[in-house]
Amino acid sequence: MKVVNLKQAILQAWKERWSDYQWAINMKKFFPKGATWDILNLAEALLEQAMIGPSPNPLILSYLKYAISSQFDDFSRDLCVQALLDIMDMFCDRLSCHGKAEECIGLCRALLSALHWLLRCTAASAERLQEGVEAGPPATGEKQLAMCLQRLENTLSSTKNRALLHIAKLEEASSWTAIEHSLLKLGEILANLSNPQLRSQAEQCGTLIRSIPTMLSVHSEQLHKTGFPTVHAVVLLEGTMNLTGETQPLVEQLMMVKRMQHIPTPLFVLEIWKACFVGLIESPEGTEELKWTAFTYLKIPQVLVKLKKYCHGDKDFTEDVNCAFEFLLKLTPLLDKADQRCNCDCTNFLLQECNKQGLLSETNFANLVAKRSADREHAPQQKSSENANIQPNPGLILRAEPTVTNILKTMDADHSKSPEGLLGVLGHMLSGKSLDLLLAAAAATGKLKSFARKFINLNEFTTHGSGESTKTASVRALLFDISFLMLCHVAQTYGSEVILSESSTGAEVPFFETWMQTCMPEEGKILNPDHPCFRPDSTKVESLVALLNNSSEMKLVQMKWHEACLSISAAILEILNAWENGVLAFESIQKITDNIKGKVCSLAVCAVAWLVAHVRMLGLDEREKSLQMIRQLAGPLYSENTLQFYNERVVIMNSILEHMCADVLQQTATQIKFPSTGVDTMPYWNLLPPKRPIKEVLTDIFAKVLEKGWVDSRSIHIFDTLLHMGGVYWFCNNLIKELLKETRKEHTLRAVELLYSIFCLDMQQVTLVLLGHILPGLLTDSSKWHSLMDPPGTALAKLAVWCALSSYSSHKGQASSRQKKRHREDIEDYISLFPLDDMQPSKLMRLLSSNEDDANILSSPTDRSMNSSLSASQLHTVNMRDPLNRVLANLFLLISSILGSRTAGPHTQFVQWFMEECVDCLEQGSRGSILQFMPFTTVSELVKVSAMSSPKVVLAITDLSLPLGRQVAAKAIAAL
Repeated sequence: MKVVNLKQAILQAWKERWSDYQWAINMKKFFPKGATWDILNLAEALLEQAMIGPSPNPLILSYLKYAISSQFDDFSRDLCVQALLDIMDMFCDRLSCHGKAEECIGLCRALLSALHWLLRCTAASAERLQEGVEAGPPATGEKQLAMCLQRLENTLSSTKNRALLHIAKLEEASSWTAIEHSLLKLGEILANLSNPQLRSQAEQCGTLIRSIPTMLSVHSEQLHKTGFPTVHAVVLLEGTMNLTGETQPLVEQLMMVKRMQHIPTPLFVLEIWKACFVGLIESPEGTEELKWTAFTYLKIPQVLVKLKKYCHGDKDFTEDVNCAFEFLLKLTPLLDKADQRCNCDCTNFLLQECNKQGLLSETNFANLVAKRSADREHAPQQKSSENANIQPNPGLILRAEPTVTNILKTMDADHSKSPEGLLGVLGHMLSGKSLDLLLAAAAATGKLKSFARKFINLNEFTTHGSGESTKTASVRALLFDISFLMLCHVAQTYGSEVILSESSTGAEVPFFETWMQTCMPEEGKILNPDHPCFRPDSTKVESLVALLNNSSEMKLVQMKWHEACLSISAAILEILNAWENGVLAFESIQKITDNIKGKVCSLAVCAVAWLVAHVRMLGLDEREKSLQMIRQLAGPLYSENTLQFYNERVVIMNSILEHMCADVLQQTATQIKFPSTGVDTMPYWNLLPPKRPIKEVLTDIFAKVLEKGWVDSRSIHIFDTLLHMGGVYWFCNNLIKELLKETRKEHTLRAVELLYSIFCLDMQQVTLVLLGHILPGLLTDSSKWHSLMDPPGTALAKLAVWCALSSYSSHKGQASSRQKKRHREDIEDYISLFPLDDMQPSKLMRLLSSNEDDANILSSPTDRSMNSSLSASQLHTVNMRDPLNRVLANLFLLISSILGSRTAGPHTQFVQWFMEECVDCLEQGSRGSILQFMPFTTVSELVKVSAMSSPKVVLAITDLSLPLGRQVAAKAIAAL
């Protein structure tokens, strides 16, 4: 047999692209049984062939695969094995394929087979060395093992090879299982190997193989930073504005920030504690202070319990929490200030709660308590004589939580059996700050909705009375009044959505819900004083007017309180008309208002609710008497003939009236002195400076926040007010302009962290505006491209990705209570903005050719075939009627168009930064992520960009759960 024939056969096979079957048939004659040298000839021929033009790598691998599967499972044939190892040297570090996608997938599979053979070969060599059965001295056995390990190392040290193996693993799960078994066997054999160098080399190879399935999920954490303002602001925003929100969305949002910013767990937990202590220190006295205390001591420990499931194992997380507390204890001034504000050892209460929830071990708990106690001995004197007897809020809140549970059980009882006993319980709730304590504890533990539902049921129970005595009537009147006032207070403090029941068809809507939705003034809610709800049955109105005008006091027996509440608005209108026309004197008005508020305060609340709506509709010179009547209703009643708990009920009533009147008093520049309780009942009201353009206020407050480096509670409320007044587009657009003005890198990065947290006020709507309007406008207008240069361009790309990821991960969930409260504005009809049919010219795609000079630069994706815009989202049948999905799909079409255009500039650089940030933030595999909206064709365009031409990037941006995604990835990686 002549060698030249073998070479000619290989050359012919390469030129004619024989199939594996043809190759097997035609090559059989060159492999007579036991011919050990012929494999060397094959190696020589293949090596020579590799030198001719582009290397036929897939074919070479198929030859190798044939050789492996045909006769070289006998690892005792040293020369044959060595020949195959020599063949592997030819392609280990320079695999490439420029063929079809199917051929590239074949390359992945062949490489997986070669890796499996190599592992088995290594194990066989190690086994023979260990058993000492080799013919020559031990050095010979070690040499063969070293050769195998060297090829393993050469193959696996290439990121490109590991990426191809990653794809092969997803293509052939069973083959990967075989590799894992071989790896386990190899580990067992090498454990007893005497040569430490070979053992270490084998361990490194094993680590590389085990890293292949998770090669995308490894992110380096930020160890050079100690402060994370985004975490701080997200916690502050939640504590200030969303105490009633469920813990799960907050946990997911915090984990999203942790992932995106690569924050180490101890520093992440530390930042949460820091934000809680800052919130405790700066919260206004009264309800807000209690809400913050409940948030810190009841809600955040529950949040950490859920975070434990997302972060490492239990043991690791408790160590991280301990580490966070160790860091926190070093912030002595912060802790001392919190202790001074709360009049107690705040840290001790927190440590106890964490210990109770299993977040700290007993040893660490005792150690931390001892450290803080020792520190406090050197702190300024905490207790003065005047506050020594005041019970600290953390202790009160922690005791209030089980009380809430007990009250809920009491409220479940049959009200008709012991109304007096129930009245006693409710009376105690009204004293001092008990009600706000209980509501804060209920809100922080997710029980407020249940709490409100039970009070609505009680209120319904008390609307009717039949055959009752005077005593029973007064108890019923008090139960109606207390439940009504409590529900109003809950709605104003925590939002009306807490009160509303889940809509069920056919069920009768309770009286209070009806009244609250149609008659109760709220921020941003405009009421019509002529609405039918204010115009009940005229006969009932007439009898109520007569009762108020003629009686010395309100009757109680068989009084239908809900009807009186609905009739009072029309009655007040008649009384007001009579007063304005001189029929009634001021003394009569005083008697009437005293009657209204004399027994049940809820009548006064309903009267003022209508007066507020009425005043809005009047001219400046017509308001005086209406406002005077509000003053009369808000003033105290000096009478001994009142029902039980009157003073306590009046305190709540005045707080409700003050909230109701705030809007209209500001608009009419009127002042009404509400009886003071010593606490500011509306701490975040009227924050904007008068007579100053809101854009100036926005830029000014953002500049201050940026300079300070963190967002405080007051700033959050100002931003929320500005968002409400200016609208989402105005708010987002102006803040992005401020970001693009920054030229210092450290300022732009800080601005991104702060802007993301500010945008959390309404992340869904802000994201739609940012990705659907602002970014397309910047990317398609060449006159604005200069603003996208580094560093502001990099910062904007980072911010856009953070917003997109956050919105996409949470948009299937419920909107938070703070977002539901705000009036939803229609930014634009997203279905007409981005039509479903790809062949329709959408507004965004018309933008692409809006400038005549740039018409050819950015070829519109809508002009291309459907294949060019095919993305994973279409294969996953994502709902494209969802506005966010549409905006993301169109943004990625625009990105694809920019990458495919012939003109480079700041906009192409921006697209690169955007994609890099996507890769940096994403977990492994992009199914269900924003990158599923990217057309598959974008991958080949991206790898042409030097910074993006890495195997890891290709794996990260492609949906590997789909066969087509794996083919696209394999083709792009094999061509690198």
